[in-house]
Amino acid sequence: MPRSFLAPLLVLPLLLVPAAALAAPATEAEMNLYTRIAAVNVCIARGAGVPFDKAVGIAGETIAQLIQGQHDGVISQVGAKPLSIDDLRKGSINSAVLGAAEICPKEVPADVMAKVQDAIKQSPDAKPAVKPATPKPATPKPATTK
Repeated sequence: MPRSFLAPLLVLPLLLVPAAALAAPATEAEMNLYTRIAAVNVCIARGAGVPFDKAVGIAGETIAQLIQGQHDGVISQVGAKPLSIDDLRKGSINSAVLGAAEICPKEVPADVMAKVQDAIKQSPDAKPAVKPATPKPATPKPATTK
């Protein structure tokens, strides 16, 4: 096959890829979806016997690459500046761990669950898992007559 014929075929995919300037930042809804997908992948992998670190790493890398490719590394909740692939990986792995802790806590190692629970407690918008009961005022017993 002549090389001159191959050149247009190699360039064609580049012309079909949308320009990076047109990539919209990942919305909060999209990030929630990506986190859920990563968490489900961790849960499935763990159920299949994959070590936790490997399962989380693969799920995190998948989401990081998705955000990089589809949104040019920009997440609307974070700002207008694209994040580096390393920052995307770190955030995606953290999201996968947090999601797995919520969806399939039995598949998350105990030491990791303890760290997740500590991080949630220290979060500024942490909410108690169980709402404390509000004591009801005592109602007086009706007087009995003899």
